[in-house]
Amino acid sequence: METDNNLPVAVVCYYAKGIESALKEYWMNVGNYHPMAGVPFFVFTDGEVLEDPHSFRATFKFVDDIITADAWNHLEAKIATINKFKKICTFPTYQQREVAAPRYTRHFVSNFLKRSLDLTVAPLILLALSPLMLLIALLIRLESKGPIFYAATRAGRNYKIFKFYKFRTMVANADKKLKELQHLNMYEDKKDGPVFFKVSNDPRITKLGKFLRNTSLDELPQLLNVIKGDMSLVGNRPLPLYEATSLTTDSYAERFLAPAGITGLWQVKKRGNKEMSVEERIELDISYAHQRSFRYDMWLIINTPKALVQKDNV
Repeated sequence: METDNNLPVAVVCYYAKGIESALKEYWMNVGNYHPMAGVPFFVFTDGEVLEDPHSFRATFKFVDDIITADAWNHLEAKIATINKFKKICTFPTYQQREVAAPRYTRHFVSNFLKRSLDLTVAPLILLALSPLMLLIALLIRLESKGPIFYAATRAGRNYKIFKFYKFRTMVANADKKLKELQHLNMYEDKKDGPVFFKVSNDPRITKLGKFLRNTSLDELPQLLNVIKGDMSLVGNRPLPLYEATSLTTDSYAERFLAPAGITGLWQVKKRGNKEMSVEERIELDISYAHQRSFRYDMWLIINTPKALVQKDNV
């Protein structure tokens, strides 16, 4: 499929052993050509597992994402978001948007310090709180049927899709009951706008789950996502795909410039505030994406503890 300027909408390359030489040749002969550099590039794996995906991505930086058959149904939305991301990083027209905070920059030292903090703090917290996590796992198993952990597909920075982990706080198969509670959604239902879902005093939440949510203990397994590199300690919350696919317009895509995080500006400023609008939540995400730095991350971490205990059961 091609666009009006005869460029492909995206390039999808089937992964097989020995593909590295072909990818290098592609970049030298085609991908390095300026218009093609803006075309989303995916590597599709079907049964063939990359031994070291992080090394692969570091070597072939023009690869936007490594996808599997599970992501195929969401490829159109992924392409749209990556296109927005590349336009934001490439063209000066986005500077016309009035944002008080400084623009997003890839500052090497700040990014290095941020990742170093993640890889230092996350393992230490996991080790220190492992007895507590074992106790929580036991209580979840005793209270209700179902898995101990809740694993869901989420979209993070640059619409990167990954498995997101939490302690299960709801009854089993809670996702299948989502439509039944749509009339209780605290966010306004907009047919042509962003889609968010939140219910006050959600009936699907267990008694233990309510405590875990209000104390944020349910989010401890996300430290594994931090170590894996899917998330950071500080960033914008990774979104369910039904929410992320509604944020591909020029007005909203900038929030995906920031990495996914356990805590961030939204949590510190508005956590538990049921009066917050969809637009306000997105603006906070965009604000963080533009002014993020290691110093700012440290400020958010310091101010996170007082935001951990929510005022509303959401």
